Amino acid sequence: MAPKVDRVRSDEHMPDSAHVVIIGGGVIGVTTAFFLARAGVSVVLCEKGEIAAEQSSRNWGWTRVMGRDERELPLGQLSLELWRNLSGLTGRETGFRQCGILYACDDQKQLDEFLAWKGIADRYQIRTSILDGARTAEMAGGAQRPFKGGLYCPTDGRAEPTMAVPAIAEAARGEGAAILTHCAVRTLDRQGGRVSGVVTERGTIRCDTVVLAGGAWSRLFAGNEGIDLPALNVLGSVMRVDNVEGAPEESVGGSDFAFRRNLQGGYNISRRNASVSEITPDTFRQFHKFIGSYMRGRKELRLRLGRRFLDELRMRRRWSADSVTPFEQIRILDPEPTHDLLEEAARVLKRDFPPFRTMREVERWGGMIDVTPDAVPIIGEVGSLPGLVLGTGFSGHGFGIGPGAGKLLSEIVTGARPSVDLAPFRYDRF
Repeated sequence: MAPKVDRVRSDEHMPDSAHVVIIGGGVIGVTTAFFLARAGVSVVLCEKGEIAAEQSSRNWGWTRVMGRDERELPLGQLSLELWRNLSGLTGRETGFRQCGILYACDDQKQLDEFLAWKGIADRYQIRTSILDGARTAEMAGGAQRPFKGGLYCPTDGRAEPTMAVPAIAEAARGEGAAILTHCAVRTLDRQGGRVSGVVTERGTIRCDTVVLAGGAWSRLFAGNEGIDLPALNVLGSVMRVDNVEGAPEESVGGSDFAFRRNLQGGYNISRRNASVSEITPDTFRQFHKFIGSYMRGRKELRLRLGRRFLDELRMRRRWSADSVTPFEQIRILDPEPTHDLLEEAARVLKRDFPPFRTMREVERWGGMIDVTPDAVPIIGEVGSLPGLVLGTGFSGHGFGIGPGAGKLLSEIVTGARPSVDLAPFRYDRF
């Protein structure tokens, strides 16, 4: 169960060397490749499967700063500025629309949290407004639900993951980047205590720097290199519907629902504030790192023990450069969506929002989200291994802040002055 993604063909020729090799063809990898290539840096992007085939095409498609952790706000603002210009920069449609995003709240406690966040937004000159319950319901498509109020940001937007990430990848190729699909990186080459290249299933590429942007696979790859990357994977689920008339242009999220318009003419919907964390061997290995986040998010996170425990127990965690790796055995991570959560979201929308009472399901899918203990990404160098740069752990925010993250990673690689402060994203904060 996966959305249809615009396919990106692979370059036939694999370069013997480049300045930078990027591992991962999701939004972080392709935007990094794009900005590096625009800066005149030779770059090869290696993707084990297809471009944007995993979470980068399966997310909600929201491009927002509203409600973000304060540490992410400068990166979010940079990303929104880039999203507004990406179609022009790439010469391709990304589906970006500045539609505005509305968060609706059911009670005074939620409204107080929005008021507190608005104080933060004001310091960053982010345009937001607090709405009363009646105005919130009106903006949400005439909702028949007694909302207490809402928080609205008119400058937030949306884009189409299935077309935006492939478009940026093609633009990176147009700037000179090599794009290799079905080309898994197995191991790093090292010389003199630093990265000197990568070994792929097709051979070796010499390079000075490697950017690891492998999403849900990053921890497994890093572990084989002796790097303990704190990350767990959480399952998100989305449904696409059509036959909806009169729903708003704005994207709307509440305590138990979320929806946004898509370019196909329908809406993507999901159950907000509910994700599934499947218990795996890694859950126990990292228990001490994640116990705090489990406690903080216990009302939103649903633990589940199932087949994935045995699947990961059997998965190899160590391999050599001449071995077939898990990345070649599982080209595309395609998890089953959490059907009961999607059906719950559909029931809520049909009950509370008249425009959705005639909606018709088109498709549904699941995606694995790599989450750090503090839900803030890791962006930066690994001190113990010069030449390795991490761009991972985006905790469900990667699509929205992807362009800014890619630009920031390109600046780290080239030594340019960073567009935003790197301190909140340091690997060594853990």
